[in-house]
Amino acid sequence: MEEGALLEPLSVAVYACTRAGVTIGKRVLVAGAGPIGLLAMMSAKAYGASEVVITDISQSRLDFAKKMGADHILLVDTKDAQEMAGRVKDTLGGRMPEITIECSGAESAMQMAIYATKSGGVVALVGLGAPDATLPIVDAACREVDIRAVFRYCNSYPSALELLSTGRVNVKPLITHRFSLEQTLEAYDAAMGRSGIKVMINCTRQ
Repeated sequence: MEEGALLEPLSVAVYACTRAGVTIGKRVLVAGAGPIGLLAMMSAKAYGASEVVITDISQSRLDFAKKMGADHILLVDTKDAQEMAGRVKDTLGGRMPEITIECSGAESAMQMAIYATKSGGVVALVGLGAPDATLPIVDAACREVDIRAVFRYCNSYPSALELLSTGRVNVKPLITHRFSLEQTLEAYDAAMGRSGIKVMINCTRQ
């Protein structure tokens, strides 16, 4: 039951990987280590990505991502997108990711996604932030970096279910807090306080 409840966000991650073209041997950057970013990282690994870098402003989230299989973690401590892109390249030994999956919705992260991605690569925009954002479009155009929009999912439930049922993706550790129905307010406080990853409310009678 708990794994089934995470099938929806996993479907988002699977669709993002599909839209971005994640395949065996690709180097992937994931911006944002929230639930969707973590699932995107795990899905990319399941699809055969050779290296996955994940970035976030929270060290605890990054530490969790490392435990879940991220090859590299990178703390975001500046809004300088080009600086962060350079750090991504250094982390990958001088190489740039062919694919970036942006899951935070932050303007600086979207900018970094474009700067960091290899020429001819793909940026998938998953995170939703402000309605308008300033992006280095000319840089993307000159280097032929494709920008692909991802709005939730489309026909990705079967693939997500297959990843779960075969054990290629294990979502159980993402459920960090569990509450009864009577503890619903506490559950929402935990979720709003970002003290965990996924908060589960059990609606069955004890």
